[in-house]
Amino acid sequence: MATDTTLRKETVDDWGSRERTPGTPPRVIVIGAGVAGLSTGCYAQMSGARTRIFEKHVLPGGCCTAWSRDGYLFDYCIEWLIGTAPGNDAHQVWRELGALDGKTVTNFELFNKVEDEHGRSVTFYNDPDRLEAHLLALSPADAPLIRAFTRDLRRFIDIELYPFLTAPALRTVRERAATLRTVLPAFRLFWRTAATPMHVFADKFQDPLLRRAFRNIFFQDPEGFPLLPYLFNMAAAHHLNAGFPQGGSLGLSRSVENRYLGLGGEVTYRARTEKILVENDRAIGIELRNGRRYFAEHIVSACDGRTTVHGLLDGRYTSPRIDKLYNDLIERPGTLFPAVVSAFVGLRGDFDPGEAHSTTHLLTDEDGRRLPGALQNSLVVQARSRYSDGFAPPGRSVLHCTYFSDYAYWKELRTRSRREYRGRKHEVADFVRTFLEHRHPGINDRIDLVDIASPATTHRYTGNHNGSILAWKAFSDADDVAARLVGKDRMRLPGLSGFSMAGQWVGMGGLIRAASTGRFAVQYLCRELGLEFRAWESEGTEPWHPGMLGELPQLDRWSAREDTGS
Repeated sequence: MATDTTLRKETVDDWGSRERTPGTPPRVIVIGAGVAGLSTGCYAQMSGARTRIFEKHVLPGGCCTAWSRDGYLFDYCIEWLIGTAPGNDAHQVWRELGALDGKTVTNFELFNKVEDEHGRSVTFYNDPDRLEAHLLALSPADAPLIRAFTRDLRRFIDIELYPFLTAPALRTVRERAATLRTVLPAFRLFWRTAATPMHVFADKFQDPLLRRAFRNIFFQDPEGFPLLPYLFNMAAAHHLNAGFPQGGSLGLSRSVENRYLGLGGEVTYRARTEKILVENDRAIGIELRNGRRYFAEHIVSACDGRTTVHGLLDGRYTSPRIDKLYNDLIERPGTLFPAVVSAFVGLRGDFDPGEAHSTTHLLTDEDGRRLPGALQNSLVVQARSRYSDGFAPPGRSVLHCTYFSDYAYWKELRTRSRREYRGRKHEVADFVRTFLEHRHPGINDRIDLVDIASPATTHRYTGNHNGSILAWKAFSDADDVAARLVGKDRMRLPGLSGFSMAGQWVGMGGLIRAASTGRFAVQYLCRELGLEFRAWESEGTEPWHPGMLGELPQLDRWSAREDTGS
């Protein structure tokens, strides 16, 4: 089935021509080789189009990436991946994209551990029975709330709802009926848990640790999330459907890139798009920073949303919905998912085997003030070498320490003074070293290096507005607006044909959502181009190995051990 989608790809090179070669499939240009852009390319190739992806960076994946230093691999993005277990629609998407080809998946018995300043901790097990017993032992006085939470978790475990295969406006009567059969019996559960903010629920606990810990099940407090996403993701983890794929973030991106190239697609790296070319209110091509122009019958922007609307298209095609997203909500506090500071620690030997793979450490106000640009008094420490092989040289391991941070703080620093900017990075590294030594005496002598990535780093390499990794915050005011952009507007801009958008800036956060927007975008554009949407699972079987990551960059060429860059 796959052989007829690229028949003329090898012999036709008309990307520089306004008119495509007669008798050849329609051309589709994709801006951005993140997960959404690669997904768009894969599904368009499977559906019979000819595609070419243009990417500003030297690697695929966008934020779903990694970089290296001295034999260590610093995995940046995935903490859990929805769709790692067979038998659901999310898994089908990853199989179609080749994301899990030849890979093992690591699953953990707990979602996260939260420890306070005094060493008292709570472990959020994915098994509701074990979780309930643990919480009751910690705080018998909170039994009613504990049992209510675990009762809801059991109900979510019985629900399978992964609507990632068909674009909302194209769902058949059968598909809508199947969704209703799942949703209606649990409607009150969905409504209640979606309407109950986590902070309101958590504040009811008598135990002060539980009041703080429940907010940090997702490592740090996303602020504004209701109960529903916590229950949904813990239920997925219980089903082993929220695991960590071998190869990690860049491994996933490389696998999808390999799938795309195998389908006959083409990626051009170090190719920054400066504008989308428009003629008679139809997108006809793109112009790169070097002045070169490329043409196609359809353009898909899978990069930063504000850059697309107000940069590549000069703000010419908007609507009240677009203006609300990219003029109003994008600057409203709490609407974008926060940016993060990452401190990767290369360690000789293993991390403490008695520690959880992921722990949120609650900090005192004094310690919180010592973390540059911190938005919350907490630090997440993850033993990343337990997630997948190949993240550290033999006999060594990697820790990933993160905290939510203010992009404006780092941007202003870097703009005003590179020396001060690097100085703050040193402060982060020093804090992490001191903190780890306090918790694990003697560990400082085993630290090889500490590598820091700030929100300004994220912005520079991905273009994401304010350095946000997940774009719009789910369940914020942007959620309903973005949903209408995908469903009602079909991922298009008003008044502009031959163009659509994909990615987290239209489909909200999360890698499976990003991948699904690529599928949706192609389903919509197939109708415009007169193609039949087709998709099938990858047949790749080669076992994954670290060599598949390819050449790895050293982003800023900076670490706390050698201060030589920016």
